[in-house]
Amino acid sequence: MTATATVARPPRTTTTTAARRIVRFIAYALRAMLAGYWLLMVLGFALVGVGMHLVNGTIHESVWDYASQSPKYFSSAIGMVLMPSFFALMVAHGVTRRSFALAGSILLVLTATATTVLWVVVYQLEHVIFAWRDWPQELMNAHLFTKTSQAGLIFLEFFLLILTHQVAGWLIGTGFFRWGFWTGLALIPLGLVPVVAAELLLVAGWAGRVLLDAGWDRPSLLVSVPAVLLVSAAGLYLNYRLMRPIGLKQIK
Repeated sequence: MTATATVARPPRTTTTTAARRIVRFIAYALRAMLAGYWLLMVLGFALVGVGMHLVNGTIHESVWDYASQSPKYFSSAIGMVLMPSFFALMVAHGVTRRSFALAGSILLVLTATATTVLWVVVYQLEHVIFAWRDWPQELMNAHLFTKTSQAGLIFLEFFLLILTHQVAGWLIGTGFFRWGFWTGLALIPLGLVPVVAAELLLVAGWAGRVLLDAGWDRPSLLVSVPAVLLVSAAGLYLNYRLMRPIGLKQIK
């Protein structure tokens, strides 16, 4: 009798499994950037609130509402750094572009969720403090919510705005990474489509205030929320299509 040797094959790494590993790697690499930003914003605006109270003896408006624009623009930077910081490294180590695109999409959703939760929590803490001191908590910007106790609407607004800005940042970063400075610069308007769509549909923040003052009516949330999610998904898919032809020889 002849014994037949069986060669054990390594387990196949699926796109989903690879994406999970990439998400953990990039999240670990960005941890200082994210945590530093979150800490800076909370402590910074806490000091602003204390300063306003010391100067005026009271506070008439939401201090944290002045921080409502910052997470959008910071989140755009997160999207922009994905290609130059991680794409070449991942592809050189055998990661497929599909896995990288999936991982990047998951990462953006997770970071958008984390930042949004922080903003919701601080709004709630501010609401408790203002109610305790009997201060009016006026909102200076346009929002989906009218009171800071409406946590669900706060989460919805900030999550969608942050996500679309991250998608836009990733599209812009991919444009510069693939085609260089001048072509990337010319393609910025295309990358900004998710942001423009979100601003027109949600009508929030300083841009929302401008739109409302100009007579623009906010669409129903039953229309605007699915539309923003659809535009975000389309932006992520377009980004995947844009990165597919990029070869290692193009990466300098």
